[in-house]
This record gives sequence, C-alpha cells and structure tokens, in this order.
Amino acid sequence: MEANFLTTILLPASLFIIMFGMGLSLSVADFKRIAQYPKGVLVGLFNQLLLLPVIGFIIAITFTLSPSMAVGLMILAACPGGTTSNLITHVAKGDTALSITLTAIASFITVFTIPLITNFALGYFLDEATMISLPLLKTIAQIVGITVIPVSLGMLIRSRNQSFADRMEKPARIASTIIFVIILLLIVVTNWEMLLRTLKQIGLVCFTLNISTMLTGYIAARIFKFDLRQSLSIIIESGIQNGTLAIVVASSILLQPDMAIPAAIYSIFMFLSGGLIMYVFGRRRETNKA
Repeated sequence: MEANFLTTILLPASLFIIMFGMGLSLSVADFKRIAQYPKGVLVGLFNQLLLLPVIGFIIAITFTLSPSMAVGLMILAACPGGTTSNLITHVAKGDTALSITLTAIASFITVFTIPLITNFALGYFLDEATMISLPLLKTIAQIVGITVIPVSLGMLIRSRNQSFADRMEKPARIASTIIFVIILLLIVVTNWEMLLRTLKQIGLVCFTLNISTMLTGYIAARIFKFDLRQSLSIIIESGIQNGTLAIVVASSILLQPDMAIPAAIYSIFMFLSGGLIMYVFGRRRETNKA
C-alpha cells in the first residue's frame, strides 16, 4: 500500500466524521454508567485494553509474521471498538448502553495506550536498521485531533440541542458504517494486487485474531455470568475493532501504509462475524429490556 490522498487526507477526515457521529449519541451520563454497570464495563475494558494486545502479540509471534505485518496487527489490537460495534450490538439486541459506554471510555483511554503499544511493537519487531520513530506526544496529539475532539464536539452539540442530536443519531450511525465500508472498499480496490499477495500471509492470522477476541469475550461473559444482552455487548466489543483508526495510525501517522494491511483484511472478517451475530441474535424476541 502506498501513501496517497486516500490514506493521508481522506482517511483521517473520514475518521473525524465517524467519531463526530459517535459523539452525537453520547452524553456525560454515558461515562457515568460505569457506576450502573461496573462489572460489565470493567470486564469489557480489561478485554479491550489488556487482553487484546496480548492476544495480538501471541498471534504475531506464533505465525512468525513479517515485522510490518506484526506491527500492523499490534496497532489493530490496541485500537478500541468503534461506532460499528455499537451498531452491531444494537441490531443484535445486545446491551447498547453498555456497548456505547465501553466504546466511549476505551476511545479516550487508547489515545494514550495506542502510542505506547505501537512503540513497543516497533521496538520488538523491527531491527535498528529499519527502526521507525513514533514521538509519543505528537502521536497522542494527532489521535486526540481525530478522535477525542470530534467526539467532544458531537457531545457538545448534543448538550446544547438534544432534539437535533436525537434526530441525527440514526443517520449518523448509518453514515458512519457506510463511510467505513466505502473507505475499506477503496483501500481494497486501490491495493487489490498487494492484498491478494498478502492474503495468504495475513488472512488466517486476521481470522484467528477475530475468532480469538470474540471467544475471549464469550469466556469472560460466562465466567462473570452476564445475561445474554450484556454478553453480546462484551463479545462484540472484544472482537470488533476500530479498523479505520488502525489504518489511520499506520498510514497517516506512521506513514507506513503496509502496516495498515492487517486492519484492512481484519475488517473483512470483522464484518462477516458481526453480520452473522446480527443475523442470528437480531431475529430473536427480547424478553427483557435494560
């Protein structure tokens, strides 16, 4: 993959729009929900912030990935869930409030953890001759600019005009998903030959990561005896990553578009598994409401 207008301009701008749409659906109460769902939020955050990077690291080592693919996989594993996870949870009739809370809190925390995990991956998988510098403060500032700021703007608009935000919430969710799919398709089309060459190398890896993370969410839900709706939220938040953010970090911040390949391919498996969950669980009748 080569750095171009798509990866350096369009991708960050699209992510800004996606995160702004998420902000329109959030309020301060969503962050206070940790008091209402302490166990669900803590387990979900533990999965996302700690277990997922560990799983990504183990998979990268087990499959002996090339340095760029390994770093790309680690970047992906370090990213939070995105608006896509909220949409999938909603359609699958999971606990949408818990999903939004996890996405919101994780999105703010990963502003600081993504640079740390990425720096670790760069130092571990790349030798000194190919070492890439990732200034922590600059990287944090860039991630803040394309995640925290648009989310905060969306929340500000909601606090000033809730009726407008409510009207825009559903269109924003749909638009966010469409934007993500379009960006993914553009990346696939413009890098078709390279993706085909790397699919054999990284395809099984991405599939393994997706299944492993969702299985981790399922096991955690069983251990802590969550109900079905909360379990679905934990599973989805564990396995659905913000692929757009991972691609932006790799191609626009690190300026290493090859490292975005795992996120692009993972997104395909992510949509397939997410779509299956929506189809299977979205058709059921709810017996209770959260």
